[in-house]
Amino acid sequence: MARQSRPPVIAVMGHIDHGKSSLLDYIRKANIVASEAGGITQHVAAYIAEHNGRRITFLDTPGHEAFKALRARGAAAADIAILVVAADEGVMPQTLDALAAITEAAIPYIVAITKIDKNNADVDRAKNSLVENGIYIEGMGGDIACAPISSKTGEGIPDLLDLVLLSADLLELAADPEVSATGFVLESTQDQKHGVSATLIIKDGTLTLDGFAVAGDAYAPIRFIEDFRGARIEEAGASEPARLSGFNKLPAAGSLFFIAKTKKEAEAFAREYAKESSIAHERAALADGVAELPLIVKADVAGSVDAIVHELAKVTHERAMIRIVSWGVGSVSESDLKTAVASGGTIIAFNVGTDPIAGDLAEREGVSILSFSIIYELSAAIAELLAAKAPAISVERELGRAKVLKIFSTSGKKQVLGARYVSGTLTVGDRMKLLRTGEEFARGGISNLQQARANVKEIKTEGDFGTEVECRVPLVYGDEIVAFTVSES
Repeated sequence: MARQSRPPVIAVMGHIDHGKSSLLDYIRKANIVASEAGGITQHVAAYIAEHNGRRITFLDTPGHEAFKALRARGAAAADIAILVVAADEGVMPQTLDALAAITEAAIPYIVAITKIDKNNADVDRAKNSLVENGIYIEGMGGDIACAPISSKTGEGIPDLLDLVLLSADLLELAADPEVSATGFVLESTQDQKHGVSATLIIKDGTLTLDGFAVAGDAYAPIRFIEDFRGARIEEAGASEPARLSGFNKLPAAGSLFFIAKTKKEAEAFAREYAKESSIAHERAALADGVAELPLIVKADVAGSVDAIVHELAKVTHERAMIRIVSWGVGSVSESDLKTAVASGGTIIAFNVGTDPIAGDLAEREGVSILSFSIIYELSAAIAELLAAKAPAISVERELGRAKVLKIFSTSGKKQVLGARYVSGTLTVGDRMKLLRTGEEFARGGISNLQQARANVKEIKTEGDFGTEVECRVPLVYGDEIVAFTVSES
């Protein structure tokens, strides 16, 4: 069968709190914001809407900077992006991050200027902000379509959807319904009822109740298919989100999927992928003098794990490094605790609880379980842990310096010398290092000082003096004595 037109897949992207979720709420008449921590959408999700009798699939991608990796995947899976910019703020840092993801994915985009109903909204100022940041919209020197909208009143949203469909028509999106489905993994989760599940976005072909879905080194038999509302369906076509359960392991969000006919074939593909894939989570060799902070990361969904790993990669210290021992989806389990005990690690629980047995074991073994629901609070806490883990640096500070003039006697490690003051203060009890032609060759201590044949506690003025030092290496004329102290930071 010839390829047929398919609905567009749209990624809604932009800065935190600029109205992405509110726009989708209005389109699909559902509220997903109230239960979100801090009002931040933290999972990639997909929804189908209709406009003028035509279907459109929307991907709701996170706007917070910490979810950059997820946002990039959303753009890769999409055909067109909507870049939201609030009329009361204009372009912000994550706006530019979202634009970078769109540019990297090489997909067209439309600008939606949101919140035009607010008292302090200024559409013209927002447009100027776009142009100042290299986003050249129609009417201001460019060809990027732009629609001012209000998700509160619905003003401008029909125009925005018209622009989406027009852009889709220009792309001439098509798929072959007769071939097996291929596409992207948007999200993967694990729970007791369904096991390991994944939300897929189909970019070509048709997903039917036959064969095995393979994504990287994970695979699942296609026993049933759920649509974006959770209803079971017989098949899913191109541009549709579909949910499958029964994967042998969590498929990586953002990975490509395809269909294998048999379990044997699926297993072979998965093994080959695991063999050839260079896994980025291998333990790096530690540099000398660098401590490590082992972490076990557990989160509600795989996308959150990816976001946490992305955020933790930015938490650095010159004398310590983070090592992610293991990561996974679901509540903190007994297995996680055993891993923490074996590695000396700390457990990070993001939007998940702790199993009772695991909680008891953590208390007995003294394992720390740190719970978070907001990503930037997590990164701040880990930064503090990493700093505390870093070994102290010993810093040497020079106190005084003298030059050896004559060796009077040597007995064991004690040597009596004549020296000439050069700088600073030399004190009885000081540690010293000895330099010959500018290079250190030995260390020791100052056990006695004499000036004008009288014992003194310190030498801090110009002139010659006598000293007894403790050093096993014989000194010679011209060697330098450098008194120093050591402090830690």
